[in-house]
Amino acid sequence: MDPTPPESSPPPLPPAPLPPQELIQTITTILASNNMPLQALNTYIPHLTPPLVLSILSSKTLISRPNILISFFKWAQTNLPTFPHNSLPSLLSLLPSLFSHRKFSDAKSLLLGFIATDRRHDLHLSILRLTSPSKALLDTAVGAYVQSGQPHLAFQIFKKMKRLRLRPNLLTCNTLLNSLVRYPSSHSVSFSREAFNDAIKLGIVPNVNTFNIVIYGYCLENKFKEAVEFLNVMGKYNCSPDNVTYNTILDALCKKGRLGDARDLLMDMKSRGLLPNRNTYNILVYGYCKMGWLKEAANVIELMTQNNLLPDVWTYNMLINGLCNEGRIEEAFKLRDEMENLKLLPDVVSYNTLINGCLEWSKISEAFNLLEEMSKKGVKPNAVTHNITVKWYCKEGKMDDASNTIRKMEESGFSPDCVTYNTLINGYCKSGNMGEAFRTMDEMGRKNMKMDSVTLNTILRTLCREKKLEEAYKLLSSARKRGYFIDEVSYGTLIVGYFKDGNVDRALKLWDEMKEKEIIPSTVTYNCIIGGLCQCGKTEQAISKLNELLESGLLPDETTYNTILHGYCREGDVEKAFQFHNKMVENSFKPDVFTCNILLRGLCMEGMLEKALKLFNTWVSKGKAIDTVTYNTLITSLCKEGRLDDAFNLLSEMEEKELGPDHYTYNAIITALTDSGRIREAEEFMSKMLEKGNLPDQVLQLDKNETVVTSETSEESDSSSVAYSEWIKELCTEGKYKDAMRIFGESKQKGIAVDKSTYINLMDGLIKRRKSISKEAR
Repeated sequence: MDPTPPESSPPPLPPAPLPPQELIQTITTILASNNMPLQALNTYIPHLTPPLVLSILSSKTLISRPNILISFFKWAQTNLPTFPHNSLPSLLSLLPSLFSHRKFSDAKSLLLGFIATDRRHDLHLSILRLTSPSKALLDTAVGAYVQSGQPHLAFQIFKKMKRLRLRPNLLTCNTLLNSLVRYPSSHSVSFSREAFNDAIKLGIVPNVNTFNIVIYGYCLENKFKEAVEFLNVMGKYNCSPDNVTYNTILDALCKKGRLGDARDLLMDMKSRGLLPNRNTYNILVYGYCKMGWLKEAANVIELMTQNNLLPDVWTYNMLINGLCNEGRIEEAFKLRDEMENLKLLPDVVSYNTLINGCLEWSKISEAFNLLEEMSKKGVKPNAVTHNITVKWYCKEGKMDDASNTIRKMEESGFSPDCVTYNTLINGYCKSGNMGEAFRTMDEMGRKNMKMDSVTLNTILRTLCREKKLEEAYKLLSSARKRGYFIDEVSYGTLIVGYFKDGNVDRALKLWDEMKEKEIIPSTVTYNCIIGGLCQCGKTEQAISKLNELLESGLLPDETTYNTILHGYCREGDVEKAFQFHNKMVENSFKPDVFTCNILLRGLCMEGMLEKALKLFNTWVSKGKAIDTVTYNTLITSLCKEGRLDDAFNLLSEMEEKELGPDHYTYNAIITALTDSGRIREAEEFMSKMLEKGNLPDQVLQLDKNETVVTSETSEESDSSSVAYSEWIKELCTEGKYKDAMRIFGESKQKGIAVDKSTYINLMDGLIKRRKSISKEAR
């Protein structure tokens, strides 16, 4: 009889579940034992739930042992399947122990780990809902959100600190301010100033870094007066401006071409006993080069050397850039050679500047020779080098070459950045290849690239321009999921698109959606919706948006006011336009030439020509600016009223002030003369203008499919228009310009339109005829 084969032993069973309190006690004991490894907890994994983990982390036995708590929390995150999705209560329970033992770095690290996967911002909402959060928690959370690139969320926590009168750490405050001023949002700079003012109210004593950040924020918004005034505020807090402070303002002034202000500030800097450093001089060199004042830039370099500060590669790069901007490529190459003679080796910036200059000024072979030279001299191209060539290919419409450059870029070890892809996407959009634009956009997502609003807004603009509004809205709706930063410009682009399409309801709904998502509109965004409403004849509704703008603390600009004035005038309500104008002037609105032109046009359209002339004379007597449009508006109206002598008087005045005339002026006068049957005078007028050298080669630069005289649309008028147009063109081809002019006058008297190409042919013919007569006379 065969022996019975031995049975295989079954796998060990997990321990029977313990009552919750007993399980907590067991695990707490294991954790408290210094010799017990965490692997000993693995057998309890099936029975550990997030609430039990929370109880263990809150245990009085372990509260004084923060390192053990951190280890257990991380073990739970790694080993418990359901814990990562439910770990927020445990995290908030763990943090007080870390703060009490001054383990701020560990606490911040845990917060950063949670924030990285917290798509719904649950942690942020939980912190804001806490009734009595500790100063340490809020301070650390501000730092964590700043470090994670979300300063707008950090700012909201900072505001909670202010409400609770909890003073943040100065370093935390400076970090937040610095992050806000550099965040890509139109309101982040104003938020940084608000945070600064709140910090002062909480009793924080700012240091020079604090002031430098705030001053940088003012400079970003071109508020130079406020930036300079802040230099004196520093003294109240026992702070003195340093070179960084002055260089920050100087840099901003020079970038805006305000070199006179920069010189004054340099004098102030010296009066405070601060000596300009190399960076100061380089900033001035940059400013002069940007303005094309290369001689002055060279003088600054000479001053540098007199002060024992030798120019460096950066200084020379600025001069090379200045020469390239002026198209003086050969001189730029000589300067590069001079660098080498001084043992200053041109770097990748030097080559990039020269390559870009060559491409911009159509010296293509020189640009590609420089790329080869870089390789021979051991200067490695960087992402900017590749981006320059990609940009040039896109500009030339050579999208295949641009795409190949990116492929070669990757093969050589460089990763295309946002600038590369944004340039490529913009190129595809301009060439009408939206399929490739979207494919490139998806490729950015697959590569986990940090996407900015430029990419998104480029495609949104193109889709709106092509009237693909539904596609644009779908893209906007899915943008966050695809990792794109949505700003007020994104929404404003689509809102304008809907208005242009006549879809007012969708535009207004999108506006409300933007507000619901707490995307704060800027003055420019308000101008978009105000302009859209005015164009649709809803100026009163636009006024409600203006009131909303004012209530939000924003300041309307000239565009805001002029848009509403234009809206009233378009609706034919000139009286309301003037009432609004007068009210806004009382509120410090300063009317400009656009304001004048809008009101003049409004009066003329309503047949109030005398009032328009009175407004014009009052405006001029006050020494206010007028332009070509001002004169054209009045000349056109005078011509329509048959007041040609007055029109000619304004034309003479216009010429004296060197404000024209242009093709619109000529069109108005010639049309008025032909309308009244004064064909010969029309010819003589053109001849006179030609003798003065004022008449352009083509009197009208207009779309050839438009018509000169507007008439009621009908099959009969269309056929008559075509017949007269062909007749006039035929006469022009045969050189019978007098006959052509007579037929044109006949068509005008009958109210029959001819297309603009016919009109251009006629005018060109008459100009050629006059030129021929002039030559024969000589």
